[in-house]
Parts: sequence; structure tokens; C-alpha cells
Amino acid sequence: MSLVVYLAALVFGMTSMLLFRRPRTAAPRNPLALSTCVAIVLGALVFVCAAPATLAAVNSLTGIPNFGAPLTYGMLSAYSCSVLVLLINWRGGSRERVRRMVLRSVAAYGLLVVAIVVLFTLAEADTERLTDLDTYYATTPFMREMILLYLVGHSAAMLVMCVVCVKWGREVGGLLRTGLRLILVGALLDVVGFQLAKYTAVVARWSGHDLDFLSTTVAPPMASLAALLWSAGFVLPRLLPSVRAQWRGFGDYRRLGPLWSLVGSVSTAPKPQAAWWQLPQARLQWREVSIHDALLALAPYFDHRVRERVRDTALRAGRSPHEARLAAEAAMLADAVRRAAAREEPPETAGTYRLHATEVSGTDGLVELAQALHRPPAGRGGRAVPPPLTKTVTEPEEPHVA
Repeated sequence: MSLVVYLAALVFGMTSMLLFRRPRTAAPRNPLALSTCVAIVLGALVFVCAAPATLAAVNSLTGIPNFGAPLTYGMLSAYSCSVLVLLINWRGGSRERVRRMVLRSVAAYGLLVVAIVVLFTLAEADTERLTDLDTYYATTPFMREMILLYLVGHSAAMLVMCVVCVKWGREVGGLLRTGLRLILVGALLDVVGFQLAKYTAVVARWSGHDLDFLSTTVAPPMASLAALLWSAGFVLPRLLPSVRAQWRGFGDYRRLGPLWSLVGSVSTAPKPQAAWWQLPQARLQWREVSIHDALLALAPYFDHRVRERVRDTALRAGRSPHEARLAAEAAMLADAVRRAAAREEPPETAGTYRLHATEVSGTDGLVELAQALHRPPAGRGGRAVPPPLTKTVTEPEEPHVA
């Protein structure tokens, strides 16, 4: 039992770390991000406190039998309050309205926590129960009210969440709608699998029946599964776009490999130390900077006769103007790299010219240039353009002296 509950707490904790992975100065300014992380952290603490091993340790440390019960129920009430605060911040509105609703929620659940502590103090619960306290003390004065009170407070928060998810799910689309559906499924599973099971087991005790297995065997794993779905619903819309961006960055980084292999030795941009933990977008950014630096250094070696010859041949071969331009620029760039490596003088036809890759924002232009390096500049069925010819100067032979 403790293992299942601790795993649920671990899932909650990892979710909060992923969502709160932001600059320290930015998080407090975003009430939605802060309230989301607070709700998830409190949910993790609820599972930690509810584990039988934790309950036994708390009872032993305090010397009070069942002291872990009001601690867990109070933590669950705080978690329910944080869910309502999260929904209020998510809904938005005027700052004064949001502030007023948040204060009302905190005040209501604050009184609920106080009532739980007071009822536990008045009750007689000297027999320690680690797994079946709700049903064992279901008919005990004050304990009965305490158990019912914490269940009602949690049910109110989950039902509000269900209503909000259904309403907002009709107004939004994409990942946000998917996230809302996961949250809705998690909340419904909490209501049906955890709360209804608890209510049924407690009411059965009131009528003299024994359905304790619903509270001790069914409810805990259902609550853990609900927590998993609930946290996934909040994580998915916020992290999946970032994951997709990193995946695209990894693809662009690899596609720029041929271009970097060609111009890497020319670039004077600082090379970062390779680290396994660097994200793909960070690697891609450095590669972009270095390639642009190399293109700037190679600009004086651009031979426009090479570019024009390859472009005209590609057009005659059936290439589109854009494809012909890319093929011509790739050939001119390869020729410029050769000239720079041989330390030749810049060609007389060199002048001001902007590559397509430097005219567009992002990495698309550089990726197109990299792909054009290995693509023959002839169209379908056409013959490839021969490599650019370079003018060689033949020195006159000296007269042979016998």
C-alpha cells in the first residue's frame, strides 16, 4: 500500500519540477504557473502523508495515536483549496475579482482545516488505525463528523473541477482540450473510484454492514491513478510544445551537418564545449551562429560567374527559380570554400550578394542550402551541371639552353 501511494507522490513531485522549470524571477509573476505547482506539490504531500508507513512514523514521533489522520485530512483540504485557486487563476478576469475569489476559497478551506483539528481533539480515538481509520471510526462521535467533513470538502473541489473542464472543453481546442479531458477523467475517477468508495464504506458502517474493502483496497489505487491522469492533463499542454520544438531542433541540427562540415573550418565564432546535457535547440543555436559567421567570412570569395552559370543550367533543366537559386548558391559557396582554403585572391566578379539563407529568419533557409549541397542542379532526367571551372594561368616556358 505504501509503495503505491509513494509512487503517486513521486509522479506529482516530478510534474511540479517539470512545470516549475523556469527562471526564478519569472515564476512568482505568473499566478497560474505558481498555483499549478502549489496544487501539484500539495497533492504529492497528501499521498506522502496518507501512506501507512508515514502515518506510523508521525504517530510514533508525536506520541498521539492517529495524529496522522488530521494531518492527512488537513493536507487534503489544503490540496482541494489549491485546486479551486488554480481554477480561479486559470479562468482569469479582473485582478480584484480573482483576488476576492481566492481569498474566499482560502478562508472556507482554512475553517475546514480548523474544524478537522478541533473534531479530532474532541474525539476519543486511542486505537491506532493505519489503513482503515475511516471505517473503523465511522460511528465514533466527532471522528464521524471529521471524516464526513474532509470528504465533503474534497468532493466539492473535484465536482467544481469537473464542471469547469466540461465547460472549457467546448471553448478551446488542440492540446488544451486534450489536457482538459485528461483532467476531467482524473477528477471523475477521483470522485467515483475514491470518494464514492469512501462514502459507500462509511455509510455501510452506519447501517451495520462491512464494506471496508472499498475504503482500504479500492480507493487508494483509484486515487493514485486519478492523480496520474490529473497531472498529465496539466503537463501535456505546457510541455508537449517544448518537446516538439526540441525534436524539430534536433532534426534541423542534423540536417545542417553537411553545411557545417563544408564551412565549419572557416567560422571564427566561438565553439561551445560539447556536453551531453545540452538541449538540441541550444546546439542548433550555436551551429546557426557559426554558419552565419562563416558565410560572412566567405562573402568576398563568392564568384558570381559560377552562380549564374549553375543557375542558368538548372533553369534549362526544368528546375523552379527557387530551386535553381539554391543550387547556384550551393555551387558558389563550395567554390568560395575551395578558394578560401587555397588562400586565393577573391575573384574579380565578387560583389555584394545576399544568400537566400540570410534573407529568411529561422533555420529554414540554412537547411535548404545544406540540402542543395548534395542535390545535383539538374532537373528530372537532366544531366548534372559540371563543376565550376576555374581559370588557370600558364606561365611561359623558359627557352631551353643546350
